Parts: sequence; C-alpha cells; structure tokens
Amino acid sequence: MSPGAWWEEPVHSLERVWVGLAFLIAVVFFSASMLVWHRFGSQNVTGRAYRVSPQAYQAEVERFVQRYKVGEEGGQPVVAPPPGSDVYVLAQRFRFYPILLLKAGERYMLHVASIDYLHGFSITQPHVWNLQLYPGYEWVVPVVPRHPGTYHMACNDFCGVGHEMMLGKIVVER
Repeated sequence: MSPGAWWEEPVHSLERVWVGLAFLIAVVFFSASMLVWHRFGSQNVTGRAYRVSPQAYQAEVERFVQRYKVGEEGGQPVVAPPPGSDVYVLAQRFRFYPILLLKAGERYMLHVASIDYLHGFSITQPHVWNLQLYPGYEWVVPVVPRHPGTYHMACNDFCGVGHEMMLGKIVVER
C-alpha cells in the first residue's frame, strides 16, 4: 500500500451500492414521514389563496359585518354568522376586523386577507396556525372550532410601530 491519503483510494463497487441504498432509504423514510406529518399534523393550514383586489375584499367584509352584526366590543363590531357560512377577517394596520362569534363543532369557511401591508395571521389555541397575508391575496381555510372559549388572532410579521397591539378575537360558543 502506497503512502497517501485514504480518500484517494478507489471505492469498492459493493461500498457504492451500500451508500446508494442508505441514501435511497433515507430519502424514502424522510419523504414518507413528511407525507404522514402533513396529513395528520395539526399545524398545517390546508386552504387556498386567491388573488383579490384589496378594495373588493374590504367591501365584502363590510357586507359581511352589515349582514351578521350582533353587537360591539371596544368599537369593533361583533358578528355571529350562521354555521356553514363564509366568515371574513380583514387584516389592516394595526387590527383584525371584525370580532367573530362562532359555534363549537360547526364548519365555517374562513376568508382572511390584508388590505395594506404584509401581515402575519396566527391563532395559537387550539391550533397553531401561521399564515402570511400579502395584500392582493385572500386565504380561504375550512374551520371547525372544537372547543368553546376565546381565541386570539395575532400578527406575527412586523408591520410597523403598533404591531404589538395588532390582535383580533374569535369567541366560540356551544
């Protein structure tokens, strides 16, 4: 054996086969685990995003508020849409609008969009949702609130001075 570095020695063909098999097994297991995690993991928001004019979205939210408004809280309208309906949330510097009053165990289609800047949309209880809201795009996500309680929406993308005050509310009743 000549003196030299071990990495300069030729690799045996059987060793290449084993390295290739190990690589393929790692890729297959990684891919399978990602598919299983995507299907059964509760962190994933499975919805669709559509292009929308910020002005048209704001008008739709206002129609939604007019139709289902049941009161006010701190100057914000509280809306109680019927189960199975579309519900709208607008992200605007530095607020989420309106406050939603939903029924536990009922299905809703949540529409959420920003009309001015990039905002984050996060609901941390009972799910961990994180969406980025770009002006001009509307997220539509099926929602079935399971447990009664008050849940807060928070902006998790810095949107300027006052960002820390950008909170919204969803109240889930029996």
